[in-house]
Amino acid sequence: MLALLGVPVNAAYHLVFAFTSILTPVLGGLAAVAAIVVFTAAIRLLVTPLSFRALRGQAAQARLAPQVRKLQQRYGRQPERLQRELTALYRREGTSVFAGFGPLLAQLPVFSVLYLLFRSPNVAGGPNRLLSRDLFGVPLGNHWLTGFSALSGQDAVFLGVFAVLTVICWLSVRMARRVSAVVSPPAARGARPSGVPVASGALGLLGKVLPYVTVVIAAFAPLAAAVYLVVSTGWSVAERWLFVSSRRRQAGRETSGDPPRTGHTIRKRAHRP
Repeated sequence: MLALLGVPVNAAYHLVFAFTSILTPVLGGLAAVAAIVVFTAAIRLLVTPLSFRALRGQAAQARLAPQVRKLQQRYGRQPERLQRELTALYRREGTSVFAGFGPLLAQLPVFSVLYLLFRSPNVAGGPNRLLSRDLFGVPLGNHWLTGFSALSGQDAVFLGVFAVLTVICWLSVRMARRVSAVVSPPAARGARPSGVPVASGALGLLGKVLPYVTVVIAAFAPLAAAVYLVVSTGWSVAERWLFVSSRRRQAGRETSGDPPRTGHTIRKRAHRP
């Protein structure tokens, strides 16, 4: 896998380093960090359609969950019949069982390239010169525990980055709850006034804790990779916020009198003369 990513990592390296050289006369020592931020944002912008497609797929699966459960109860002892019924259901609704995570898997090589670029000491047949640049005097190739000291400037920079990333992860947890609220069918919302479905036991705890694993990864990665994680995670939160806002506007239109727009009704409208 790493060997296959070598070519795109090298290409990305040349682009980011060229951009760093262009920004250096303007931003000085912050040029490399700015290049990482802008390049990461540009790549995230390019793959945003896949992110929204995954969110729409997750929404469709949540909407169809009650029907899926009924089919499982009815044909649970007939695996072949159950598979046919599920396939027919997803086809009628214009989605598939892979719609929620297929687009996310498609993005994985892109994010792997970026992460490898910002943590690899050697790229393109030589040292990664991006990691020799610095953020407020701390080389981007340094790890948190390199030269650890309770009062060092390096620790102040790292802890500042970790603090920002922790806040973003906290926002990510909140946005995940809001996404669950807007995609869950009314029957699944229940007793809570907020309309947020109650996650049970270990699953609920995992959903709250898992986003903070990003902070742990940043603690063991070079500073450049930590900056990348801040930008990429923040972008994901923004995508979810936009998705929730869009779904709420759509729900408002439907409440005012417009019929629900499922995948089936959209196709029917598209074929009207």
